[in-house]
Amino acid sequence: MMKKIVITGATGNLGSSVVQFLKQKNNMTSIAVLVRDKYSEAAKRYANDGIEVRVGDYDDFDSLATAFKGIEVLYFVSASDINQRIPQHKNVVRAAKKTGVQHIVYTSTVRKDEQETAPLHLVVNAHKITEDLITTSGMAYTILRHNLYAEVIGMFIGDKKQLLQTKAIYLPTGTGRTAFVPREDLAEAEANILLNPDAYINTTLAFNGSEKMSFSEIAEILTGIVQVPIQYSSPDVTAFRIKMAEIGLPSAIIAMLNMFSLGIANGEFDQQTDDLETVLGRKTQSLVSFLKDTYTS
Repeated sequence: MMKKIVITGATGNLGSSVVQFLKQKNNMTSIAVLVRDKYSEAAKRYANDGIEVRVGDYDDFDSLATAFKGIEVLYFVSASDINQRIPQHKNVVRAAKKTGVQHIVYTSTVRKDEQETAPLHLVVNAHKITEDLITTSGMAYTILRHNLYAEVIGMFIGDKKQLLQTKAIYLPTGTGRTAFVPREDLAEAEANILLNPDAYINTTLAFNGSEKMSFSEIAEILTGIVQVPIQYSSPDVTAFRIKMAEIGLPSAIIAMLNMFSLGIANGEFDQQTDDLETVLGRKTQSLVSFLKDTYTS
């Protein structure tokens, strides 16, 4: 009999995709979803599909302690607000412990540099603290360290219309390479784990894509896809910030782009493991195929 599982982040892209894969593989009687607003359209769709909807907010410990009652396995999607992750994640782990959750499956991040001076320290440190909270909690755990979603490529360089206007990729990523992973591949793998969580107790897996690519290589591929020369240049940080401000990007977005670009340049995402391929039973979608899907329409 399948254990009672709750999927957090169920109205977000990753969590909702995990639910969809579980629907294909399971009768859903042992699955619940966590939402902040039970009246949202997504929550109503889940309820209409016969999926149990529970209400909880990472900022509200009491709501989590209520929502996690009777749950054996918690699929814990990291909070989207990087600056609030640590207090929110403490609430989640503490509520899980209090209510008797047996096993936490947590979406973390790959990393190489944990120093305070590292470009991605803010991101890495929150994940590291959360991992430590989980692994020392006494509950069983599965830590899933994600490489960057392939979907962030479009977030960094724009959609096809924008790319055809700029004809350029302008990011301070240097020659850094990233083992990008399409989100659907992560979701399918994580659904597989949730169908048999006992096989992954007290393990840490690095979920990297099957191939690594730099933005210079991405520019070459996109040149072929959109049939227009796409130039890649890697400016220094000051020039990048000035240029992004000139085109009207909000300062928070500029800071995020800068932080992740420097992380890429620093080799944070230049990683190779077969953990994801093993759980999927295949290679991840090729980046050429992903970029064609994204930039052909």
